[in-house]
Amino acid sequence: MIGMFVSELTWLRDVNGAPTATKGLTQTDLDFLFDANANTIGALMLHLAATETYYQMNTFDGMKWGSWPDDIKKKWDAAMDLGDAGRKTIKGHDRDYYVEILHEVREKTLAEFRKKDDAWFLAAPKESEWGSPVNNLGKWFHVCEHEAHHAGQIALLRKRLPGAKAGSEG
Repeated sequence: MIGMFVSELTWLRDVNGAPTATKGLTQTDLDFLFDANANTIGALMLHLAATETYYQMNTFDGMKWGSWPDDIKKKWDAAMDLGDAGRKTIKGHDRDYYVEILHEVREKTLAEFRKKDDAWFLAAPKESEWGSPVNNLGKWFHVCEHEAHHAGQIALLRKRLPGAKAGSEG
């Protein structure tokens, strides 16, 4: 089951994920703020890395959600929470910066999955932080669908960039 899931996770990233959805975008494009309540494309890319990092700590390291050390919170919370903190701090980077972070985080995920088996993947905790028991497959499925969701958001924002051609796919 882990192998099938990793295949899906990899396919999504390679075909429709944030790196694919942002090909050809400039730093200005990545920093463009559609309105005062929006998130930039760059912030959404870093948000995906933050989400995956937190799920790594929760599932691979067995850490309770939100119990991360302060240095981890300082590094990732603005990207995880987005909003005003993300708008103020996540800008000024080119596409390669974000793609490299996404790649590094994913490589860690894949390395950790190589150490696990299907029993771990299907195991649900005795106590749930999620309102009901959610196994590791459910948690990682969320990481996968989360990227699909934000890739769609990125595609929408890309079409609204200044100078974007009407009807273009990006």
